[in-house]
Amino acid sequence: MPPRRPQPDPGLSPSEWHTQELLLMREVMRGIGRSLAPALVLREMLHLMSELLGLNRGRIVLADPAPGHKSQPPTACIQHAYGLTQAEVARGRYAWGEGITGRVLATGQPAIVQDIDAEPLFLFRAVERSHLPPVTVAFIALPIEVNNVPIGVLACHRIRSRQRHLNDDLAVLRAMATLAGQLLQLEELVAEQTRRLEARNAVLAQALNTNSARYGLIGNSPPLLQALNELEQVSQTAATVLLLGESGTGKELFARAVHLASPRRDQPFIKVNCSAIPDALFESELFGYERGAFTGAGSARAGWFEQAHGGTIFLDEIGELPLAMQSKLLRTLQEGTLARLGGKQEVRVNVRVVAATNRDLAREVATGRFRQDLFYRLNVIPIQLPSLRERREDIRALALHFVSRANQAHQRNVNLASDALARLEDHAWPGNVRELGNLIERLVLLADRPLLTAVDLERFLPQSDSALDTGRADSPLPAVGPEAAAGPALAPLEPRSPPPTIAAPLVRDYAWAHSHNVDTLQAALALAQGNQSRAAQSLGLTLRQFSYRLRKAGLR
Repeated sequence: MPPRRPQPDPGLSPSEWHTQELLLMREVMRGIGRSLAPALVLREMLHLMSELLGLNRGRIVLADPAPGHKSQPPTACIQHAYGLTQAEVARGRYAWGEGITGRVLATGQPAIVQDIDAEPLFLFRAVERSHLPPVTVAFIALPIEVNNVPIGVLACHRIRSRQRHLNDDLAVLRAMATLAGQLLQLEELVAEQTRRLEARNAVLAQALNTNSARYGLIGNSPPLLQALNELEQVSQTAATVLLLGESGTGKELFARAVHLASPRRDQPFIKVNCSAIPDALFESELFGYERGAFTGAGSARAGWFEQAHGGTIFLDEIGELPLAMQSKLLRTLQEGTLARLGGKQEVRVNVRVVAATNRDLAREVATGRFRQDLFYRLNVIPIQLPSLRERREDIRALALHFVSRANQAHQRNVNLASDALARLEDHAWPGNVRELGNLIERLVLLADRPLLTAVDLERFLPQSDSALDTGRADSPLPAVGPEAAAGPALAPLEPRSPPPTIAAPLVRDYAWAHSHNVDTLQAALALAQGNQSRAAQSLGLTLRQFSYRLRKAGLR
């Protein structure tokens, strides 16, 4: 702070006044160079305005934080001042539009009062008239703006008897108000960046302190730890493992965990989605083919089982396997041999089989859609995977993991506030971990701010949790991604079971084809976003049966 100077002589020449102005600007700039803290710089600015230019009792009035209720009018108070007592500063509180100061805040227009005694709107709230000089006193108030929005007022008293043009004082005050707005904006930007960094550091600290990521499975809830414990107990054996649970619970990660925890960890891990292979290609895909086995087979090819020799093969959606292929798979599992399509010799394979399904295979056996002997062969070590609703204590860790992964993948920097994480924990999650991961990725891509709160999540979550929370382990709904969650919700479709008696295939297909009308098929497709496999699951059908009904309904 420069040494205290005497009040300027009212009889200074124009050149001397200009020198005082330059000194004011230089000292303010030096103050900014020493510190960017607005409190220090703005008070020194008001101090220099008084000592060098005679603009006394300067004050900066700033808007208070937004009121909690919209019915409450916004207010502002004196935040920085020079020449005012603490009591005067405390009285300097104004509602929007109240008095001269409140009117400048509300309109964003400067106000010049030539004589405060003759102005009925002047309140004398902060400084009583008896504490002012017994001469004509003027009052100047200019708006402080950020992005063309008034956020405060720079005001001061001025003695009219001075030999100095009012326009000169106005020019200096405009420069000081502009500088104050820039300093306050810079302070807010620094504070916002600090909040973002603190939130990011909290996420990283939690990630570093988390010891629950085993085999890529995040969480430490009792249901998850129980499933992991069962997995590790059987991992050292060659027994077949059957993973059961709703769609989206992470069966592929569990299957890979079985492989990584076993002595076969350095051998191939082959994953096969049985619902994605056309019926005509099942045998050639699983068991391979010889050259000339069919048109276009110009060379021999090893199937998935041969490629997994010595390692693990993961048969996902095993409930979609056609009956004709079930008997061939059973033979391979029992004898450890296979025959390529068009081949005459058997090939011996040493493969650990991990199968997964979200269907109730026992019910499929009862209805004749799955072989009983194959079911017993697969059901050696059944492991039930918990739904996300059963492991809510893992949702926070999973959400932070997905946020970090999406930020890295899409070069974003989005974080979730604590109330947003609490809102995620309250959601029903019919689509389980897959739905949570899809929702988080959408949040990161569409976020318009770096820190998202619970209010920001509402437009991404389904309107009603109960409308979608009807999935069960034996007949789950298809996973609902964030795209479906943001759009109009369709009423959940009740899975239909085939007739309890096992009739001839032709009669059964005819009955089932007429049990699903065109509207039901179209609604299932819309709910599954065009994915026929998921639409078939929602109706309790296989992909082949669903395709047959589409053709019958003329939708193919």
